[in-house]
Amino acid sequence: MDEKKSSHMYFIGKKDDLVEAKRTHVTLDGRDILIIYHQRVFYAMDLQCYHAGSTLLNGDIEEINKQLCIICPKHKYKITLAEGEGLYRAANPAEKVKRWYSKGIKQRVHKVMEVDEDIFVTLSDCPGYIESDYYQTAKGRAELSKAHDSDSAPDADADD
Repeated sequence: MDEKKSSHMYFIGKKDDLVEAKRTHVTLDGRDILIIYHQRVFYAMDLQCYHAGSTLLNGDIEEINKQLCIICPKHKYKITLAEGEGLYRAANPAEKVKRWYSKGIKQRVHKVMEVDEDIFVTLSDCPGYIESDYYQTAKGRAELSKAHDSDSAPDADADD
């Protein structure tokens, strides 16, 4: 992203409206963003999950390893709201007990600011590629569109 775009604050809406909605999604500078209000804090991140592009709009929010995470409804990937870090649970053979591990930053998160009861988002200027960036590209969007079209096609094997 260039410096000019990354420092722009986009008006999202009035605080009271966004608090009431709890979640909303917007497109800012061609990027699909999910805005979440949870436990009196606003968060913003890319709308599509980094793993396979499923929307995070209806993902459950849980505390995992002392961090608030959104759970992708499609494949249950866990993503921290504050940092966009992917978490997974595994057992270290030496410890024989499961614990949470980090995959690193996988989901691009964006800065949310409140100014006089108005909510603004500034797109992330974090350099480098983050996996959720893929679904913001023309190739990623085409893949999502193709998957959506096949999901909405009638299924001959579907139960009635």
